[in-house]
Amino acid sequence: MEILRVEHLCKNYGKGNTLVKALDDVSFSVDQGEFVAVVGPSGSGKSTLLHILGGVDRPTSGKVYVDKEDVYKLNENNLAIFRRRQVGLIYQFYNLIPILDVKENITLPILLDNKEVDEEYLKEIIDTLGLERRVKHLPNELSGGQQQRVSIGRALMNRPSLLLADEPTGNLDSKSGKEIIELLKISNKKYNQTIIMITHDHNLALNASRIITIDDGKIVSDEKVK
Repeated sequence: MEILRVEHLCKNYGKGNTLVKALDDVSFSVDQGEFVAVVGPSGSGKSTLLHILGGVDRPTSGKVYVDKEDVYKLNENNLAIFRRRQVGLIYQFYNLIPILDVKENITLPILLDNKEVDEEYLKEIIDTLGLERRVKHLPNELSGGQQQRVSIGRALMNRPSLLLADEPTGNLDSKSGKEIIELLKISNKKYNQTIIMITHDHNLALNASRIITIDDGKIVSDEKVK
């Protein structure tokens, strides 16, 4: 079942002689439960694409449909709700709230939405992430790998339509990076979570089930991983 459809997406910066086409007529779709890696060199447009998919940045033209909803027809208030409820974002630098402990950081999207926390699901996520002995720790009491685990838990907590990961291992040592990739694969298999991961590392991308390669704002290849 199709969960994401992108149609003729363009994003321009500047004008005239300074015009930069960060995205140039990008179209593709993603089915529920796919794990897609988007690869390309620095400046290729992959991070711009991720921000537009997540409702963080508006396109110059084109359409983004998530669960058949035209994302950029939403007003600012409904767009904020879309970001909170339907998108889970994992950043390279974690973006945890320093004064909140592990449990509070993971449940933050639920609390911001004035919803009740599903304690059983929360426990399952914490156990899956191996954070059961860290729930009362603040971010500065955790290793980089543990902090990234918390950000994955936060991203999963709302059962989002899309989990978007922007260079999720870029700030980690190789051992922690491998652990984070394994956790993403577990969330993909265990929860049928749709994942789109941005990376410049082709070897990392081979952990996904599909690789989309972008260069100069255009898709140059889209292939299944064997």
